[in-house]
Amino acid sequence: MSGWIKICGMTSAEGVAAALAAGVDAIGFVFAPSVRRIDAERAGELALPARQRLTCVAVTQHPDQPTVDAIVRGLRPDLLQSDLDDFAQLHLPQRVARLPVLRAGEGARTEYPPRVLFEGTRSGTGTVSDWQRAAALATHTRLILAGGLHAGNVAEAIRLVRPFGVDASSGVELRPGVKDANKILEFVRAARAAFSEMHA
Repeated sequence: MSGWIKICGMTSAEGVAAALAAGVDAIGFVFAPSVRRIDAERAGELALPARQRLTCVAVTQHPDQPTVDAIVRGLRPDLLQSDLDDFAQLHLPQRVARLPVLRAGEGARTEYPPRVLFEGTRSGTGTVSDWQRAAALATHTRLILAGGLHAGNVAEAIRLVRPFGVDASSGVELRPGVKDANKILEFVRAARAAFSEMHA
């Protein structure tokens, strides 16, 4: 399959089941301030059906080390997502990969990590990020595009940005924090078609 698709902000078993049924590559559990925030033990329970089937991502923002330690124990994530500069102060087990976040409005850097998630200035708001800036970044790193994506705009975003992957949360919800199985499926279908076209 072409393209990497993540559905973020999982809060229920139904949401996880919908993501699995749609064939996503990753699901995210939020540990930053948000209506989608859950505790590490609950995230670990929700992730059980997804183990060995897709990537489980812990989504944080400026966490301290004890918070990260609790997330690693409770969820046992495959990836930890946080702002790029956060990782300088954090210690992670070798088995937990890093997904650094870069945000619209940040200045250019001389070097970029091999893979980044790019989104707007604030996470979880449903605001579309700067696609022009994202397209420029995508020439330097494997870029996962986030911010205000839904079934109606993801194909255009993929065509313009040519990202490695896409990430949706509020755009696949019935209401804040409640995922909609049909919206997830429509998003995944639109993204897969656009990625196939991009790689053709």
